[in-house]
Amino acid sequence: MSSVLNISNLQVNIEQKQILRGVDFKINSGEVHVVMGPNGSGKSTLAYTLAGHPNYEVIDGEVKLDDQDLLALSPDKRAQAGLFLAFQYPTEIPGVKVQNFLRQAYSARFEDQEEKQFKSVLAFRKHLEKLATELQVNPELLRRGLNEGFSGGEKKRLEILQMAVLEPKFAILDEVDSGLDIDAIKAVATGIKQNVENYKTGILLITHYQRILDYIEPDFVHVMVSGKIVESGDKTLVKKLEADGYQKWS
Repeated sequence: MSSVLNISNLQVNIEQKQILRGVDFKINSGEVHVVMGPNGSGKSTLAYTLAGHPNYEVIDGEVKLDDQDLLALSPDKRAQAGLFLAFQYPTEIPGVKVQNFLRQAYSARFEDQEEKQFKSVLAFRKHLEKLATELQVNPELLRRGLNEGFSGGEKKRLEILQMAVLEPKFAILDEVDSGLDIDAIKAVATGIKQNVENYKTGILLITHYQRILDYIEPDFVHVMVSGKIVESGDKTLVKKLEADGYQKWS
C-alpha cells in the first residue's frame, strides 16, 4: 500500500528565531529525496521538526502522513505511524542491550498488527541476526549496550539496522554518511536501498556530500538555503553543486 508524506508551507522557530521559512515538497512510497545545503540552512531543523523534537516550534504550515496530521502526534506516535529518524550523532545508552531495545521498539511499532508479531523472543532474535548479517553489522554488537563504545561507522550501520527492523513508511536520515569510510558508506547505502526495495520506504536523505550518492540513485534532489527549498531537480543538480557551491543563492 502506497503512502505520501506531504510537507506544506512548513515554518519553524527555535528560541523565537525563525529557521524554516516555508518548506514545501512531498515524498511518495519508495522515492529517495536528497536535501543538500550549506551549514545553518535548516536541514537538521527539518529532520527534528518532522520527528517531533519539543524545542522546535511550528508557527505555520502542515505535515501529513497520508491522512494523519503528523504535527498533532507525539514523537512516539509519529514513529508508530511509520516515521523513522536516523540521528547524525546517535546517543549511547549504557545498560540497554541493542537486541532488547529493538525488540521493544518493534513491538511498539506493530502493537496493533497481530500478523507482524513474533511468537517468541528467540524468533525475533533470529530475524534480527539475519538482518544484521545482511547489513554487515557485527552480531556481537546486538548483545552490547546501545551504541556503547561503538565506532562512528558501527553507530551509523546500527541506525540503518534499526530502520530495517522497524520497516518505516518514511525514513529521515540526517547525515548518516558523515565521518564514514568508503566501506561503511557502501554498507549504509546498501541498507537504504534494501529498505526501499523491501518495504517501499520513502527516504529523506540529508547530506553535505556527493559520495553516498555514488551508491544511491535519488529520485529528487532539493537545495535548501536560508530555510527554504530554492531549487529541485534530479541527480545532475548534485554535480552542479559540487562544481559551483551555493553562491548563486547567497
